Amino acid sequence: MSDEARPRRTAVVIPAAGRGVRLGPGAPKALRALNGTPMLIHAVRAMAASRAVSLVVVVAPSDGVAEVKHLLDDHALPERTDYLVVAGGDTRQESVHLGLKALPEGVTTVLVHDAARPLVPVDTVDAVIEAVRDGAVAVVPALPVADTVKEVEPAGKPGDPEQVVATPVRARLRAVQTPQGFDHDTLVNAHATIALAGEGATDDAGMVERLGAPVVVVPGHEEAFKVTRPLDLVLAEAVLARRRANDGF
Repeated sequence: MSDEARPRRTAVVIPAAGRGVRLGPGAPKALRALNGTPMLIHAVRAMAASRAVSLVVVVAPSDGVAEVKHLLDDHALPERTDYLVVAGGDTRQESVHLGLKALPEGVTTVLVHDAARPLVPVDTVDAVIEAVRDGAVAVVPALPVADTVKEVEPAGKPGDPEQVVATPVRARLRAVQTPQGFDHDTLVNAHATIALAGEGATDDAGMVERLGAPVVVVPGHEEAFKVTRPLDLVLAEAVLARRRANDGF
């Protein structure tokens, strides 16, 4: 069968094994409630909202696989979307790698999505998938940077003054979001090639860049922000309240 005739199947890997220390003690960040529902469920539903997505692989904390599986079993997902729960590693890079290993044969497009971005609109998900299917091997949604950014020499101690060494041209900067989309073989090759060092890579597109492969950007969305601090939870609740008021979400 030719590449053009081969069915194209899209799967999503959601690394959710982190503890989210910036949100304070308690449950892992992905299991924190947002409007009474765990953020992870919102994130899975956001991916499953795309009709192109047929499988979601959730990478859970090694001691929380059963809990996450029960959580997914208890919340309605589209019938066309299957899901798996696998144990993650000590770093995000390890967890994504384990999620990739769990994918069945036949997957041609892979999205990697942060569980901490629970409100990404389906139009953004579809735009990433379409760009991969149109031939891009790596795609990231991103927004223009609103603030002027300074590159600094890190201080020796937190709170100490830092020396500015450069001011990048703001028009060339983008704030990257997820889901990031990839040709399956390209992403697998990146994870097989780029050695795990320290805390590992926090951006899969960056791993593909290190292979010398091109990465392209599609428009992101302001509601695809990352929930990392208590104030972000307040903003996310406000977005959900607006959605309920406007379209019954």
